[in-house]
Amino acid sequence: MKKWILALTLAGGVLALGACNQSSSDTVAESKAGNVTQEELYKAMKDKIGDQSLQQLVYEKVLSKKYNVTDKELNAKIDQLKADLGTNFESTLAQYGYKSEADLKKTMKLGMMQEKAAMKGVTATDKELKDYYDNFQPAIKARHILVKDEATAKDVKKKLDGGAKFDEVAKKYSTDTASAKNGGDLGTINNTNKEQFDKDFIAAAYALKVNEISAPVKTQFGYHIIQVTEKQEKKPYAEMKKEIEYQVKSSKLTSEDISKAMQSELKAANVKISDKDLKDALKPQPAAPANQ
Repeated sequence: MKKWILALTLAGGVLALGACNQSSSDTVAESKAGNVTQEELYKAMKDKIGDQSLQQLVYEKVLSKKYNVTDKELNAKIDQLKADLGTNFESTLAQYGYKSEADLKKTMKLGMMQEKAAMKGVTATDKELKDYYDNFQPAIKARHILVKDEATAKDVKKKLDGGAKFDEVAKKYSTDTASAKNGGDLGTINNTNKEQFDKDFIAAAYALKVNEISAPVKTQFGYHIIQVTEKQEKKPYAEMKKEIEYQVKSSKLTSEDISKAMQSELKAANVKISDKDLKDALKPQPAAPANQ
């Protein structure tokens, strides 16, 4: 699910440019050294973020006429992101330059409209859908304590078996400092983010019953003591088919597909740029090398 943040490269704050009046000479700041006018502010902002701002504003205008993203859809995406990131949600927003959840929603909504436009030409076969279902594992919530050696892991397990509180032991012993401060909490693990975890860790976590504490699990990072606190049931294929179809199609999308879809939408909307300084704002950007 983190792909949503990584994929949304437009910062919500760039919309500020749209509030400026290009022809106005009204003063926005005064000083003994001189005043700053709206026109000067507009020019400075245009030089710095003009292309990016105009692109976002035009995309929103064009796409919103054809692709509706409901509040329910948007909130579901945000809720899933919160579940995936757990207690790291706020810090992750800050890391990627979002001032607030509302700021993220602006950009998320545009990304969802872009995705709908690009997915029109994507297909998924029955075999692909059924293969996805067969390999699907329902979401779990897990926490862990990571230590360097097996002896320490056994000692930690002994403390937990003796009644020590998991979150307190995690804070004291876990070398995974990011999760340790939250009692070892890793948030929700599901099909969209489980590849971020070691395969041996995932196998051990999914083998646990709810609230069961694992024996030491060795991975490339050290030794883990794992506890699953919640575990969803796998729904029948018929109930999941619509979501599976979305996941399969979404997984096929590339940045090139989205770029092509945007150019097609702009052409159909007959978009023309009158400001010569921003004439290249909507031109497709070259694709990044595969290793980046």
